[in-house]
Amino acid sequence: MAPTIPLLAVRGSDGTSLLCGPPLCEQHSSFQRDSRSSRCVSFSRDGTLFGWCNGLNVSVVKSSDGSLVSTFDLPKAALLDFSPLNNILVTWQPYSKAKDSAQGEANLQLWDLQSGQLIKALYQKKLDSWCPSWSEDEEISVRSVNNELHFYENNDFNLIANKLHMQKVSDYVLSPGGQPSKVAVYVPGSKGAPSFVRLYQYPVLGGPTAALANKSFFKADRVSMQWNKKGSAVLVTSSTEVDKSGASYYGEQTLHFLSVSGETSLVQLQKNGPIYDVVWSPGSAEFCVVYGFMPAKATVYSLKCEPLFDFGTGPRNAAYYSPQGHILVLAGFGNLRGQMEVWDAKKYKQVSKPEAPDATHFSWCPDGEHIVTATCSPRLRVSNGFKIWHYTGSVLHKQEAEPGSELWEVRWQPVPEGHFPGRPVRYQAAPSQLGTTQATPTQAYRPPALRHLPATASSKLHEEELPQNLRPGEKSLSKSALKNQKKREAKKAKQELKPEIELPSDPAHVSNSQSEPSCGDPETDKKIKNVKKKLKAIEELKDQQASGKVLQKNQLEKLQKECQLLKELEDLQIEP
Repeated sequence: MAPTIPLLAVRGSDGTSLLCGPPLCEQHSSFQRDSRSSRCVSFSRDGTLFGWCNGLNVSVVKSSDGSLVSTFDLPKAALLDFSPLNNILVTWQPYSKAKDSAQGEANLQLWDLQSGQLIKALYQKKLDSWCPSWSEDEEISVRSVNNELHFYENNDFNLIANKLHMQKVSDYVLSPGGQPSKVAVYVPGSKGAPSFVRLYQYPVLGGPTAALANKSFFKADRVSMQWNKKGSAVLVTSSTEVDKSGASYYGEQTLHFLSVSGETSLVQLQKNGPIYDVVWSPGSAEFCVVYGFMPAKATVYSLKCEPLFDFGTGPRNAAYYSPQGHILVLAGFGNLRGQMEVWDAKKYKQVSKPEAPDATHFSWCPDGEHIVTATCSPRLRVSNGFKIWHYTGSVLHKQEAEPGSELWEVRWQPVPEGHFPGRPVRYQAAPSQLGTTQATPTQAYRPPALRHLPATASSKLHEEELPQNLRPGEKSLSKSALKNQKKREAKKAKQELKPEIELPSDPAHVSNSQSEPSCGDPETDKKIKNVKKKLKAIEELKDQQASGKVLQKNQLEKLQKECQLLKELEDLQIEP
C-alpha cells in the first residue's frame, strides 16, 4: 500500500533519516535514524523498501514501519539499487586487486532479497552503467561487458540468453515499460566514420534489417539518450568537448530524434549556443529543450520536432515536468541565481516565479504538488540545507544543516503510477508561515543624470524575447514584430505611470526646439543659446525639487545662478 504522504530521505555527514512529507515534515516515527554517515541511499521502484550502506553493512527496511527485511555484511559497498519487482538487490564497490591475485575481486553483486543469498558476482570496473537494466516485468535484463551487450532472461544470470555484437558499444539505454523491450545503443565514430545510434527490439538483434531506426552524425565525443515514458521515441543529445568554430567555451551540442517506427530527424533549434537540458513530458507526446547563449530560450516540441510553444528568453538552464505532466518548471541553478518559472503546461500560463539561491538539487514530489530544493556538499560546502515548496511559490518547510555538518543528498520516496491523480492547477499562493520568495522586479543601474528620463530599450544589455504560441494554425510573431510590440507596451506603461510635463509659463524660459530670431552676430547667438540651455537645466532642477527630490550641492549652486543668467540673457538680447 502506497503511503498517503511520500517520505523524504535525508543523507548527510550526521547520518541518515526519513522525514514525513508535507505538511508535517517531521521525523518518520517508525524509522530508527542511523547516526553513521552513509555512502548511498535508495528506494525501491514502488517505494515500499528503503536501503542504505553506512560503511559497516547494507540494510534494507520496509518504508512503512521500518521493519528489517535484510542486512548484508558489505563494508566496502558504495552503491545499491533494486530490481523493478524487488526480487534482487544490486550492490557495487570499487574494483580492487590484491598483489597475489591476477583477476581481482568481483565487485558487482546480485542478492536475493527474500533469502539474502548471493545470486551472482560479476566484474564491473567502470562506474558508468554499473547497474544492470531491467524491463518492468523483470523478464529481460541487460548489462554492458567489454563493449558488447549481454542479455539475461527471468533473472538467470548464469546463462547469457542473447548478445548484441557491435564494434565498441559505448552506451545503451533500455526502454521503459513491459514487452516488447527496445534498446538504444551508441557507437562512437572512428577513422573518419560517423558516430551512430540504433534502436533494436529484443530479441531481434542481428542482421542488416534488425535495427528499428538508425541515426548517424559527426561531432560527437559523448551522447545522452532519453526514452519517452511509452518507449516509442528517443532523444539523443550529442556533445563535443571543443567547439572548433570558437563560438562556445562549452563545446558544441546537437539534438537528434529517433522513433521506433523508423523516423529520424535533427531538431532545429531557434538560437545558437549550448543545449542545457532536454526533458520528455510524462505524456510522451512532447518534449522541452532549454538552449542558446544566455539569456537562454526554452521551447516545447511535438513528436514531429515542430515547435509548439516558445517561453522566450530568461536566466535558465534546466527544465522539470511534474510527474502528472501538468506543471513545467524552468530554472536557473549552478552559476545562475536560482530563479524558477512555474508554468501551467497545458494552458502555457505562468503560475509563480520563486527564487532558490545556491540550490544544487531540485526534484518533484510524486504528488505533483510539492518540490524540494537543496544546497548539498560537495557542490557547495556552505549554507547546506533544503526547502520544501508548494509550486505556487510558498515555502512550507525549511531545514538547515547543523554547524559543522554537511548535507549530501535528499530523495523523495517513489509511489506506484496513478496513486496521485492530476489536480487542477492553482494560481493563488498556498498558505504558509514561511511566506514566499517571489522574485521582486529589479531595474538596471542608471546614472543620476538619467534617472529623471524615461528608460529606453537601448539601455538594456540583452533584448528579451516574449513567450509566444507556435502551434500550427496560431499566428506567430517575427522577431521584429515582437520587438515593436514590446516597445509599444513599454511606451503605454510609461504614459500611464508618468504625468505629462507642463511647459513653463515664463516666456523667458523657452525650449531649444522653438525657433529664435537671430541678432546677426554668430558669436552672440552662440552665447544666447548656451545661456538658455543652462536656464532650461535650472527649470528641470526646480521641478525635481518641487516633487520632493533632494538635490545635491552642485545642483543647489546652479539654482542660485538663475538671476545672474537671466540678467546675462537680457544684456545679450539688447546689445546693438
